[in-house]
Amino acid sequence: MVIIGGGPAGNQCATYAARLGAEVTLVERDVIGGAAHLWDCIPSKAMIATGGTLGLINAAPAMGLSATAAQLDLEALTARIAGIEERLRASVSGLLESQGVRIVEGSGRLVGPNRVAVSPLHGPDDGSADEVLDADVIVLCTGSRPRIPQWAPVDGHRVLTTRHAYPPPELPRHLVVVGSGVTGVEFVHMFSSFGCEVSLIVSRQQVLPAKDAEVAAALEEDFLARGVHLFKGARAVGIDVDDDGIVVRCDDGRRVEGSHALLAIGSIPNSEHLGLDAAGVQHDDGYVLVDHNCLSNVPGVYAAGDLSGRLPLSSVASMQGRKIAEHAMGMHVGPHRHIDYDKAASAIFTVPEIADVGLAEADAFAEGRKIRVTKVPFSANAKALIDNDPRGFVKIISDPATGVVLGGSIVGRNAAELISVIALAVTAGLRVNDIVESLLVHPALAEALADAAE
Repeated sequence: MVIIGGGPAGNQCATYAARLGAEVTLVERDVIGGAAHLWDCIPSKAMIATGGTLGLINAAPAMGLSATAAQLDLEALTARIAGIEERLRASVSGLLESQGVRIVEGSGRLVGPNRVAVSPLHGPDDGSADEVLDADVIVLCTGSRPRIPQWAPVDGHRVLTTRHAYPPPELPRHLVVVGSGVTGVEFVHMFSSFGCEVSLIVSRQQVLPAKDAEVAAALEEDFLARGVHLFKGARAVGIDVDDDGIVVRCDDGRRVEGSHALLAIGSIPNSEHLGLDAAGVQHDDGYVLVDHNCLSNVPGVYAAGDLSGRLPLSSVASMQGRKIAEHAMGMHVGPHRHIDYDKAASAIFTVPEIADVGLAEADAFAEGRKIRVTKVPFSANAKALIDNDPRGFVKIISDPATGVVLGGSIVGRNAAELISVIALAVTAGLRVNDIVESLLVHPALAEALADAAE
């Protein structure tokens, strides 16, 4: 097995296939652990954690503590992020090596359905020749990168992509975030928690347009309370830059001024130099077309992670990697289960946190499907009051005839952890009564799950 890309999909596939007896070579051109994972996901959550600690310190008087103060140290934050990234990279590399996986530094590309050429990283002028690897199985998981429209003059100083902002070269005085999806709202939360003035360009009439309306409304309420400026129904069409700052021009004539602009408007797959056409691999707009086994139209060639065009989540990529290893090693019968992407849990690390899984209320109504929706606010939960953070709610969606849990949403502290209970129920086909009958800890935020189920 030859794997191109050492992100969550690649390293999970490599270690699992190696344990099953495969001879595995992993080709990586950037960083073991995944560029998107270590340059985007982990740094952003580290910055959010720092902002959260700032918030807790500032809220100390409400917890019965004397007033105190804390300030952001950008240099120390940068060092902290680098330390976390290095520890994770070393951990992943060590695991791969312990399983006997061969790691090759270079850029891999297909030169046939069963051959991979690896170009060395140190360039073509030193006389190094490509190494050609023969393989029974090839796994493509090269990830993605931020999408940059033609109208955006990204310079890494005033106009940033996500890759420039973990952390940014300087703390923005007034950050204008373009894009109100998951990444965009996390940036809004992150920089507002650091004390920056923040404006958000919202192309539709609510933030998080793909999420539950009540969830989006709860987040908008928090943003407005922080002083975030929301520009709804505005689509960015240009950015002007000068020495003093930037101006984002919108299609309705509005102009939003700030010191910096940050683009959070999606990503594009890293597939243009993979040799897909040379190997006859079908793709659409750069995404490899795969079946339920993550197998392309070419036997033995799989794709996973962002490149597969499925849910762009690290958890999904890791599961795809494992499923590919099982399928390639002949374990796709018996206990093997295909990935059900509709049952993938996801989270947004704002404050309050947001998480959901399974069937969405709006989708059920659109399909004319009968559901039961029960909702409990955290303001009725003892632990939320103890923590001085009663914001948010738990919402559970179930089948009214059988009581089977179909989905749920959580807004509130530790939502990303709490959603795991509902995710397990959705995946295992449990009933609301199974949650009600569970003897949970008291006092705990999880009690709100049982209350909603009841």
